[in-house]
Amino acid sequence: MSDTAAKYRQALADTVGSAGWRTALEQVPRELFIGAAVLLRNPDRGDLWAAVHRADMSEDDWLALVYTDETWVTQVDGVLAEDAAGAVTGSPSSSSTTPSLVVRMLEAAQISDGDRVLEIGTGTGYSTSLMCQRLGDASVTSVEYDPAVAERARKAIAAAGYAPTLVVGDGLHGYPGNTPYDRLIGTCSVRTIPPAWMDQVSAGGTITTPMWGWMGGVAFAHLQVTEDGSASGRFLSDDLYFMRARSHMPPPRPPVKTGIGDARESRIDPAILDEEAALWVAQLAAPAAQRATVGDMTILLDVGTGSRADTRPNPGGGWTVHQHGPLRLWDAVEDAILVWQEAGSPHQSAFGLTVTEDRQYVWLGEPDGPSWDLPA
Repeated sequence: MSDTAAKYRQALADTVGSAGWRTALEQVPRELFIGAAVLLRNPDRGDLWAAVHRADMSEDDWLALVYTDETWVTQVDGVLAEDAAGAVTGSPSSSSTTPSLVVRMLEAAQISDGDRVLEIGTGTGYSTSLMCQRLGDASVTSVEYDPAVAERARKAIAAAGYAPTLVVGDGLHGYPGNTPYDRLIGTCSVRTIPPAWMDQVSAGGTITTPMWGWMGGVAFAHLQVTEDGSASGRFLSDDLYFMRARSHMPPPRPPVKTGIGDARESRIDPAILDEEAALWVAQLAAPAAQRATVGDMTILLDVGTGSRADTRPNPGGGWTVHQHGPLRLWDAVEDAILVWQEAGSPHQSAFGLTVTEDRQYVWLGEPDGPSWDLPA
C-alpha cells in the first residue's frame, strides 16, 4: 500500500475513528473495496448515474475521493460501476457506506473483542474487513444476496489479507454453519425481524439492524435475545438506515384513482407525515400501505387488499379524506398519530420492539404501553 494511502487512512481514522475501531480504520485499505469506479448521481435527474473511473484520475485525486467520509455507489440495478458503459439508469443496489456510518453501526451493535459476529449484507466487504482486523477472521461471517456483489467483495477482502466466512445467499435466513453468534448486524434494512436471526443468536446476544417499512418510515433496532428465545429492546437514537433487503421491498404500486369511497373530515394534518417520527408511527398503523404525494394530496395504497385513502385540503380549511376498500387506512393512521401526539410526539427511540415466536410488536413508552403488530 502506498504512503499516500496510509496518510489518507490516518486522516480518516482521526476524523471518524473511535477507541475500538481506530486501529482497524488505519489498517484496512478502503480503496480495495471501492474498486475501479464509482457511480455519481446526476444532479438534475435522480435516477441517472455516470461512472467515474480510477484510470481517469491521478492517484492522489482518487484516494482523496475514496477516503472522503461519503457513501460511494458501486452498483445500480445490478450494473457494477466498473462495468458501466455510459450512463446508467436506476436505483442504487450496492454501495460503500460512509465510514462514519459504518463505525456508528459497529459501535451500536456493541461489538467487542472475542465476539462472534454474523453480518447480513457483505456489500463491498469494507465493514467485514474492519471486523476481521479487530476480531480475527474466524469470528466473522458475512452473507451477501447478490452473487456479483459477493464475488467482488470476496476478491477485495482477500486482497486486503482477510479470510472470514463468506456466504452467497439470502441473509434473511442467516447462516447456521457458524452458530451461535454473539452479535448479528444488518447492513441492510428489514421490515420485520427474520425468525432465523432469532434462532442463530445466543442468549444474551444482540441483533442490531435498521428497519424500513413500506411507507418509508425508519427506525434503528437493537434487541437482546433472552433464554426463552424471544428478544426485546428500544430503538436507538441514531437515524441510521441502509438499502432495503431485496425480499422486503414493497410491491409495485399501480396508478390509483383518487376521490372515491367514503368521505369525511380528517382529524390530522396530512403534512404531519413529512416528519420522520410521524411517518414511522403511521406505518405502524398501516404496515402494508405505501405512501405517495401528488401536489397537495397524500395517498395511501395497500396493494394486497386494494384499500386506499387520499386526503386533500378544503378551500375553507381542514382536509377531506376519501377511503375505499376493506381497510380504513386513514382511520388507523389517525388513531396512531393522535396517540403519539398525546405522548408528546417523541422520536422513534421512545418506542421498543418485542419479538416472540408468535408475534412482533412495537410499543410506545414501555412494553405494556400502546402497541402495534408488525406484519407476519
